Amino acid sequence: MSKKKKNEKKREKNGDSAPDIIVLHEKLENKEYLKKLGKLQLELVKLQEWIKAKGLKVVVIFEGRDAAGKGGVVKRITECLNPRICRVAALPAPTEREKGQWYFQRYVAHLPAAGEMVVFDRSWYNRAGVEHVMGFCTDEEYGEFMRSCPEFERMLVRSGIILIKYWFSVSDEEQEHRFQARIDDPAKRWKLSPMDLESRSRWVEYSRAKDDMFKYTDTKQSPWYVVHSDDKKRARLNCIAHLLSLIPYEDLTPAPMKLPPRQEDVGYVRPPITDQTFVPEVY
Repeated sequence: MSKKKKNEKKREKNGDSAPDIIVLHEKLENKEYLKKLGKLQLELVKLQEWIKAKGLKVVVIFEGRDAAGKGGVVKRITECLNPRICRVAALPAPTEREKGQWYFQRYVAHLPAAGEMVVFDRSWYNRAGVEHVMGFCTDEEYGEFMRSCPEFERMLVRSGIILIKYWFSVSDEEQEHRFQARIDDPAKRWKLSPMDLESRSRWVEYSRAKDDMFKYTDTKQSPWYVVHSDDKKRARLNCIAHLLSLIPYEDLTPAPMKLPPRQEDVGYVRPPITDQTFVPEVY
């Protein structure tokens, strides 16, 4: 059986979403990938200037299984943007005080003002996923979330927020491969937590939770967009290109600036270099 057929069978068995047709591409060479990524990042800068000039309020949510590639696309989106305009919200586990708040309260504090874009690397959908599967919330809290989340998001949209939601879909084989790569690489081992490892043994439960989440929250006002992420490079390019297509914008890039002449150092005496402490030049 081909790899394509195996993946289709696996997704069907585990309940993970997949299109009717899965197109297998050749490996994208790094040079070509970086060239395409550079063009898209330039367009993101143009989008940033448009958001600032028009006072738009944009929220982009990234959800998906552990090691699905969410963090990678967030980095590529934000690395060329002004952090004062585009910021990332990656909230830790709630404190005891936050557990006693209205569930959405701590997320509301991170919503954008006019002229800002906020990228949520995981969001209020924690309740529909990890909290529900791992038993960190009660059945009543979970049910209330499913009822109130669509209303909450409709309220955000009515207030003028552009809400965009992405689900990164990764096969179990690819997830296992990425987990193993993190175990083998000391520089990446911090990315693996006991919760991530536990998720491997609950793959089907997470699939069902995701399906239920989509059933309640994949609405006309705020639909879910699924990104197939077994190929990280293509997933990043596809997601960024799609994001750019959702917000009509114009090129407001400022014209190149001309540097003024530097002030002459008339009467200025530089202090001795020995008075300063320099970083050792090890390299």
